[in-house]
Amino acid sequence: MFPSVISPPLDSIDKKTQYAEINQALQAVLTGESDRIANLANAAALLFWSLLAVNWAGFYLLKEQGLVLGPFQGKIACVRIKLGQGVCGTAAEQRQTLVVPNVHEFSGHIACDSASNSEIVVPIIKNDALIGVLDIDSPEFARFDDNDKTG
Repeated sequence: MFPSVISPPLDSIDKKTQYAEINQALQAVLTGESDRIANLANAAALLFWSLLAVNWAGFYLLKEQGLVLGPFQGKIACVRIKLGQGVCGTAAEQRQTLVVPNVHEFSGHIACDSASNSEIVVPIIKNDALIGVLDIDSPEFARFDDNDKTG
């Protein structure tokens, strides 16, 4: 019924190939379902279980000029983040993907999980309107790079 989640994580292939396979699996999971929360939940699970060295993957959605926790996989998370605060709030405010090799050096970083050492945050924009952000954390330093940014 559903495509198998890429398991175990693809450590023997390059990131470009890995993201192509993840995108293909994501399209298969989302096809035919219009519920945003269900789709975000499945996307978070797919990313969390498919990517190596990830300890949190999920979404924050824009509500009342701030970000509110949406579907995720990982430890309990911060519920609300103001625009312009932390990596998520900054990426949302700037509408730019942020790759942070060392979150402890990011001014204003919000430490929801002290085990996280690097992070990537991708704004979700539809019809020029900010919907929210995709946030992925790793316990490894410099886990994310330009390949993750374009993946």
